[in-house]
Amino acid sequence: MQNAVERELEVKLVLSPERSVPVPARLSYFTDDPYAVHITFHVGSESPVHWTFARELLVEGVFRPSGHGDVRIWPTKVHDQGVICVALTSPDGDALLEVPSAAAAAWVERTLRVVPPGTESTLLGLEGALAELLTPLPADDLWLSDPWSQEDQQDGEA
Repeated sequence: MQNAVERELEVKLVLSPERSVPVPARLSYFTDDPYAVHITFHVGSESPVHWTFARELLVEGVFRPSGHGDVRIWPTKVHDQGVICVALTSPDGDALLEVPSAAAAAWVERTLRVVPPGTESTLLGLEGALAELLTPLPADDLWLSDPWSQEDQQDGEA
């Protein structure tokens, strides 16, 4: 069963220090993908823009700068309003977004209540899958036995 935590909100795409434009966005978190958060931006093109990155990156970015490379997140104030800045880098270009702090923090908190930190792997069933993979099968006895045992060598010696 998949549970989802979603939130529609308006973020600002920063074009310059003096100018930004509002962009409708959706934050999504799915329990069947417990380590990731998904952001979909509706930028007026035929298809929306999707980004996926580690939930932990956003959890940390609500409080302090986090990330490096393609996704960087940090809290700040713009015009005395708390925002979470999200810098995205791809081969297609770069974007700087401002997400309202209160909305982002509340949404992150909801994801943490649905799947507390440290419990993500239990949702993936990795332990059961690894146990099944590592359980010896009857045919494995052939691989585990020594094909060059002493008895075989004695039979072949003259």
